[in-house]
Amino acid sequence: MNGVAGHAGLFSTISDLAIYCQMILNNGRFGAARILSPLSVAEMTRPRIVTPEGGTRGLGWDMATSFSTNRGDLFPLGSYGHTGFTGTSIWIDPATDMFVIFLSNRVHPDGKGNVASLRGRVASIAAGAVTDLAVALKARLQLSHYYETVTSDIVHFTAARDQAAAWSGAADNLAAGTKVLTGIDVLEREGFKQLAGKKIGLVTNHTGMNRDGRQTIDVLNRAAGVRLVALFSPEHGIRGSADEKVSDSRDDQTGLPIYSLYGETRRPKQEQLKDLDAIVFDIQDIGARFYTYISTLGHVMEEAAQAHIPVFVLDRPNPIGGISVEGPVADADKLSFTAYHTIPVRHGMTIGELAQLFNQERKVNCDLRVIKMEGWRRAMWFDATNLTWVNPSPNMRSLTEATLYPGVGLLETTNVSVVRGTDTPFEVVGAPWINGQDLASRLNDRRMPGARFVPVRFTPDASVFKDESCGGINIIITDRRQFQPVRMGIEIAVMLRQLYPEHWKVDAYLRLLVNAATLEQVKRGDAPEEIIRSWTTSLDEFRRTRSKVLLYN
Repeated sequence: MNGVAGHAGLFSTISDLAIYCQMILNNGRFGAARILSPLSVAEMTRPRIVTPEGGTRGLGWDMATSFSTNRGDLFPLGSYGHTGFTGTSIWIDPATDMFVIFLSNRVHPDGKGNVASLRGRVASIAAGAVTDLAVALKARLQLSHYYETVTSDIVHFTAARDQAAAWSGAADNLAAGTKVLTGIDVLEREGFKQLAGKKIGLVTNHTGMNRDGRQTIDVLNRAAGVRLVALFSPEHGIRGSADEKVSDSRDDQTGLPIYSLYGETRRPKQEQLKDLDAIVFDIQDIGARFYTYISTLGHVMEEAAQAHIPVFVLDRPNPIGGISVEGPVADADKLSFTAYHTIPVRHGMTIGELAQLFNQERKVNCDLRVIKMEGWRRAMWFDATNLTWVNPSPNMRSLTEATLYPGVGLLETTNVSVVRGTDTPFEVVGAPWINGQDLASRLNDRRMPGARFVPVRFTPDASVFKDESCGGINIIITDRRQFQPVRMGIEIAVMLRQLYPEHWKVDAYLRLLVNAATLEQVKRGDAPEEIIRSWTTSLDEFRRTRSKVLLYN
């Protein structure tokens, strides 16, 4: 071949190899340049059975064969790499966003050198440096995805499964026995010393309760040295049962005045604050930008700053986890009560972290004091906290619906039903003009990770298309660790635009999307992958910004 070949004899530098590895980890992109399509990378790195013993390779990549010693002892199955004739190797682990490059010339001087053991030890040292729980759990997700792919091809994979089960069990033990204390629990345990001698106003609803199920209203009303003098209620009212504007009233049990922040005004009035020494905020958020409790938080902070009184935020978990960030960042010129700040649809932050972000980025200058949780980690979903689920609003009835909400909720300002008022809000999407079988089939063909779609017919008993027979889809989450709700919402939107351009009122999609560029992409029928990729820069910027205010690992 005249000395030109794509195997031994191809040489490069460690810098260029690092760029190549990062490109693979970035799903085919490095910087502004796209080298491979995401689907190409996915196909290259999907495990395939290639040996009778169950050894696996990708396309060009080694994964789990007798040649995989350069993986070391700690990188999980689902990672991949390759070796070279002179002792060189690459190993890439998408679960930890790591790669290890080992360059050598083991054939010098006599062609008899052997560095296989050494490069395996180097990989183990690199992998062993990762001690972060969130990264470990992400690696476990990678393992799960690996097995789902491999076991669909072969049943004889017992040895590898046993190895991974041992590793996964170790990851499970990192969170075993966790007892999460919310802000009110921590405040109560410390004897309310932060509020001692203060007259306070409490912004809360039915979700404000301690770990034992006692309402924060009652806990603070009976706290020694604390004077609870006023209550403020958000959307849905102090008991969380209203689905319309709420008026000022008086609490039956305490006799305290309740000032509505979802009535004639959506922010506390200065005359309501003038006799207070502090405001306490205790409401469960859901993890989506357009859930209005976080807008109420922002307005309360603004008015408190003007009144020169501190705001104590009693922190609570983000029920859908604190790692994943998804969706377009809101346009700065389109902010509203359902988009208080320029954050993405799924922000991956707690209410206390959001308060710090608002205060810093919007320069609210509020005297903000967050009472942190204890025991909560970013990788936790709500069911890992052992806290009692309380419907945060009338149509948010389960953790499944909270998981779907960032994607399905985007659609509800358009002319489709998300079956509000039924037992399964946000789990079903439809309209009289939708053919459920066609829509479900096309969405299933898209092979979205962690989701399947079942055609249904239903008749809404409230809201959009009340009492009209509708066709649509029931959304089934098959693996929430892989599921991306905003991606799913975009996939549905693009499909509705493609199938029903005369029926679906696409312009109304902007109301909660709050991003004009993304709306135009949907209207053009751009591929969902391209739409999602267009958010990369703004999401990276948001991650850098939010990293300054995060309170938990």
